[in-house]
Amino acid sequence: MSQGQQQRRSPQQEPIKYGDVFDIQGELADKPVAPRDAAMMQTAENVLLGQVQRGGAAAMMQSAATRNEQAGAVGHGTMNEEAARHGVTVTKEDFTGHRVITESVGGQVVGQYRQPAPLVAGGAPAAGDQKGRGGSGDGAEDPITIGEALEATTLTLGHKPVERSDAAAIQAAEVRATGRTTIIPGGVAAAAQSAAILNARVARDEDKTKLADVLADASSKLPSDKPATRQDAEGVTGAEMRNDPYLTTHPAGVAASVAAAARLNETDQQDK
Repeated sequence: MSQGQQQRRSPQQEPIKYGDVFDIQGELADKPVAPRDAAMMQTAENVLLGQVQRGGAAAMMQSAATRNEQAGAVGHGTMNEEAARHGVTVTKEDFTGHRVITESVGGQVVGQYRQPAPLVAGGAPAAGDQKGRGGSGDGAEDPITIGEALEATTLTLGHKPVERSDAAAIQAAEVRATGRTTIIPGGVAAAAQSAAILNARVARDEDKTKLADVLADASSKLPSDKPATRQDAEGVTGAEMRNDPYLTTHPAGVAASVAAAARLNETDQQDK
């Protein structure tokens, strides 16, 4: 953010806008940074990169969105139309010796930076133009699975007590990942349902079972898994909404993680 921008904007009077934080133009530049936008970027970074990047778009958006919410400029569930229509995405490309991370909101690039390329077998840097995540050993990268998306939820919302809506979303995800229509004994869906029932009887949040307790190593607990698709995301989102008292989804919850994985997989497929 430039000194000129700081002088033009009074934090007490105006919300922090995308144009204050990022070097962009157009309609998005004049929109306030919203909490759900920031949560979506956080989820996308966690799903693709395994963690929120220090100094990345998610961290900057979260800081701005928190200040906007505290100032009463936006509500906790606010999402910008551009983000809702065009999505929030993170992509990576591996070249010889380095990796390029690109982060976009509503189709506009808000961040792009380099990282050292990951090492492959033999200690050599990954070479070639690669998009997506994972690695199949042939230069192409594997799509994100539903199980991996569930695991990513532990990074974005692992501290949240398991509720009925979470359990329903996890069950829908397990069904789509495995192709089975019944709950697997000892699986993630069974654990989530038990946690939701027990949590409803517990008064203090600190004593409740959290999402991280249920979803840690989720992919290894599924007898089979599959890449997340838009149809999977829609099914999980519908399950979470139907079982939420306000008929909504958590911006960084199970449905959001599966949706982020599906968007990233779809983007990778289009780029091939």
